[in-house]
Amino acid sequence: MAKIKVDLHDIYNKSKDIDRELNRVIDEAVAKRITLVEIIPGKGSGQLKKKVLRFLQQPHIKSKYHRVEKDSKNFGRIFVHFRFK
Repeated sequence: MAKIKVDLHDIYNKSKDIDRELNRVIDEAVAKRITLVEIIPGKGSGQLKKKVLRFLQQPHIKSKYHRVEKDSKNFGRIFVHFRFK
């Protein structure tokens, strides 16, 4: 199974960079028909994870993926699942 992994640790305090990186990785997954994107906002205060989840809830983004899964074993990790016909 193909997977893309994105670590947001380096840009955690740059809001525009985070949105740009998330957009890029979602578009790349769709273009390459990759079924799983792993986003690592890290643990921290939880603000970055909330930001990522809010980003993923936007209607124009939500329409691109199948479902979001929060890693039950690792608070600092989010999986975005894609389904292609």
